[in-house]
Amino acid sequence: MNCNQMDARRKNRVPANGFTLMELLIVMAVIAILTLMAIASIGVYTKHANGLSAVNSLQKINQAEIMYSGNYPALGYACSLTALGGDPHSGPPTATSSQLLPSDLSSGLKQGYAFTITCGDEVTSGSTTRHNSFTVVAKPQTVGKTGDRSYCTDETGQIKFDPAGGTECAQILQ
Repeated sequence: MNCNQMDARRKNRVPANGFTLMELLIVMAVIAILTLMAIASIGVYTKHANGLSAVNSLQKINQAEIMYSGNYPALGYACSLTALGGDPHSGPPTATSSQLLPSDLSSGLKQGYAFTITCGDEVTSGSTTRHNSFTVVAKPQTVGKTGDRSYCTDETGQIKFDPAGGTECAQILQ
């Protein structure tokens, strides 16, 4: 076989079907880069959703506190989430289980945030202590991962936040 015959054969050769290894590697690299970008965005959106859930939960806790003080005026505000929660199938509401909050919120943990109530301004009359104020704090379980800000509210219903994720809520949420 001479050189002319070999050149003619190469020209008549039909290219193989499919992709080359290099083309497949490039496509896989592009998919990997897009996936990494999507994963980073998911974390940001998750933290934002957790923060919105925390604000909504604080509003629910505030409403439950107002209802609790109306139902139990001698006691004032509840000093624990368990007092605001309770199982509706366990019997009628009581001061220690008022059934005003769902169980996921009355447990103190919801969507990456930990909720705590502290009472203040106590007035004791006989053997009954009435709490005339309260503060609720929603703090991320892991600052930077489950949320960036902490949120707080009190009997005024105004929600404030701490951008550092601590408990010094000084900035008013708009």
